[in-house]
Amino acid sequence: MSQSHPLLSELPVFDEETGALHVVVETPKGGSNKFDYEPDWNCFKLAKSLPEGMSFPFDFGFIPSTLGEDGDPLDILVLMDFPTIAGCLVTTRLIGAICAEQGKKDKQGKKHDWVRNDRLIAVAASARTHSGVHRLEDLRPHLLDEITEFFVAYNKEEGREFRPIGNCDAADAMKLVEDGAKTFKKKNK
Repeated sequence: MSQSHPLLSELPVFDEETGALHVVVETPKGGSNKFDYEPDWNCFKLAKSLPEGMSFPFDFGFIPSTLGEDGDPLDILVLMDFPTIAGCLVTTRLIGAICAEQGKKDKQGKKHDWVRNDRLIAVAASARTHSGVHRLEDLRPHLLDEITEFFVAYNKEEGREFRPIGNCDAADAMKLVEDGAKTFKKKNK
């Protein structure tokens, strides 16, 4: 099979014209089905279905051409007015991150293999509802706590523990993106 265009996971991190951060949506807001992008097949695969009543609070996806400590592209939640679709490329403005460690439990219920697995948060460049949001402190009261609790519950469903260790501002979140881009380049030399 010939490849005439880059895989979604290999798109540029930033938009050349505007400098906005690129995000590939895997799971739209309100979705109870979690999708994962499969670069080997260049398609989206149904990863799991969430329990009844549980859904993603905003569009969830990844930043292309980045790698986190867990070996996957950096995770990101995108605030926008309406859900998009899996595979949609969205230009965004980074506002911060929920810094966290994620760990699996072994068969005896003991934790092991803690890795950083932050959840970056951005606003879609085209968002109207969140157009005035430029930092985490601009979010409505308790929204960040609700998002954090979603990821704690989601990971618990998966048999993992999601341990928030703090939040970071847009500048520190951008450093996470830059580090993730460097890691991706090193691995793909």
